[in-house]
Amino acid sequence: MVTVLNVATYLGLLTWIGAILASSGWSGLDALLLAGFAIGLPWTVLGFWNAAIGYWLLRNTSNGLARVAPFAKAAEGRSAPLHIKTAILLTLRNENPSRAFQRLSVMCQSIEATGQGKAFSYFILSDTSDPVIGIEEEALAEAFAVEASSRRTVYRRRTDNSGYKAGNIRDFGRRWGKTVELMLVLDADSLMTGETIVRMVRIMQTYPRLGILQSLIIGMPSKSAFARIFQFGMRQGMRPYTMGYAWWTADCGAYWGHNALIRTKPFFDECDLPVLPSDKLLGGPILSHDQVEATFMRRAGYEVRIWPEEAGSWEENPPTILDFIRRDMRWCQGNLQYIHLLLEKGLLPTSRFQLIWAILMFLSIPAWTVIIALLPFIAHEIKSSAQAFPVTLAMALYVVFMTMHLAPKLAGFFNILVNRDRRARYGGALRFLCGTAIELVFSFLLGAVTTLCTTIFMAGLLFRRTITWSGQARDAHSLEWGTAVRRLWPQTVFGLALTGTIGAISPTTLLFSLPLTIGYAVAIPFAVWTSRPALGEWMARRGICTLPEEHETVEEIERTKGPATGPVAVVKEIQDT
Repeated sequence: MVTVLNVATYLGLLTWIGAILASSGWSGLDALLLAGFAIGLPWTVLGFWNAAIGYWLLRNTSNGLARVAPFAKAAEGRSAPLHIKTAILLTLRNENPSRAFQRLSVMCQSIEATGQGKAFSYFILSDTSDPVIGIEEEALAEAFAVEASSRRTVYRRRTDNSGYKAGNIRDFGRRWGKTVELMLVLDADSLMTGETIVRMVRIMQTYPRLGILQSLIIGMPSKSAFARIFQFGMRQGMRPYTMGYAWWTADCGAYWGHNALIRTKPFFDECDLPVLPSDKLLGGPILSHDQVEATFMRRAGYEVRIWPEEAGSWEENPPTILDFIRRDMRWCQGNLQYIHLLLEKGLLPTSRFQLIWAILMFLSIPAWTVIIALLPFIAHEIKSSAQAFPVTLAMALYVVFMTMHLAPKLAGFFNILVNRDRRARYGGALRFLCGTAIELVFSFLLGAVTTLCTTIFMAGLLFRRTITWSGQARDAHSLEWGTAVRRLWPQTVFGLALTGTIGAISPTTLLFSLPLTIGYAVAIPFAVWTSRPALGEWMARRGICTLPEEHETVEEIERTKGPATGPVAVVKEIQDT
């Protein structure tokens, strides 16, 4: 059904734009526009149908979650001791150790509060290359071991980070993988409640053929205005999109690399990643390891499932647009590496499609960038053939496409807006609508800046200019104007030239193109202003772009706000000793 819906919609939209372009005869420009549209369209079409199906499941079925995740009932209403051993893996690479260990301590305390602490052990797996950070990690790990004295705690720091994060976890498998049946993989910014972790373990106990159980990860409240606005929109769009996506992918679901429970034996027996030949384009270790591991797990006969419920699983989003772009580039390079794996033997059709889909996610970006760069030529053609050009037909396509593009966000917004209790969780209807308006504008500005960066980066990949795995900035901080100018001047020049040319040719065309073009021109002030912690704090005080966790007390989140407790609080004594 999903295939038919997507193919029919895709062909219908291609036919629609083909009729518009053919109205005054075909030209080289028309052919280029059609090709770009054909390459860029699939991601929008599937995103629309994921959101539509997800919204239907959320709003118009008696129990949509049971249709998507029938396994979830195994997590409810049980108090018996867990009989399966689980390792909590915290992976580190040049991160802020205090923040990471504080979160691990909070999770440890939360697990102990469930009464199931005996079933868990803790492994801190460090790939840190900075010696100063490494010393602090060791002290914090020792302090954490004191706090969790009745639980097995291991700190290991590799001298090199071969294989990056995937290699870090595989090293755990070689040393300790046989001592546990499950592992919960965490990033340095991960936070989960003990209740959620225990519920996931119960599900894995009940379904022994379940190889990976991925929780729905949501953003934590942030002091950064950038992260705050981004995750407000992400929170709304993620639920319907993931519901629809999890429904049709079923047991060939996704793995997002963290906040997921994994069955260790099949993972280490069957999911070893190949190292791509270094002489090939995009060769070397696979950066986006998670989806490949999911397809290999499914090939081995084990299910990979998403639990699409907002249930105590958080992460932190990049605090500035430059940090966001760097993360996006690493994902881009990693996803494009899947090209070398498309002919891998034994993959299920849905799993193979997931790899293709991950590639198309980034191939669509330069396609849309080329179309936007051609807007002045389009404006000129419309003006020179005003009588022949079907303006009404083109405007209708524009409206339909923009609606489909925004469908995941709109579905999420409407799902909140139509329910009084859900609105109250976001501070009421007025604050929610204000946040929605801000986020929609923000998403267009962000899209312009990031897509041009990604397009330039992808061009550099052809000349073997790659990115490597390193630590990520997670704390709110301000960008300096000079830094923003050095990094984002190409967007500004491109945007000013684009809007100026279109405006000179056709002010009407410029008006309708502004959602797609204005973000380039204002890239520098947009980056600087959204990075200001003061702006984020001002928005928080006024309840703008707030999350439910800011209106409801979540003990695990509250413990991460104040002064460090547990191992972080006693680390100075250990350092002094």
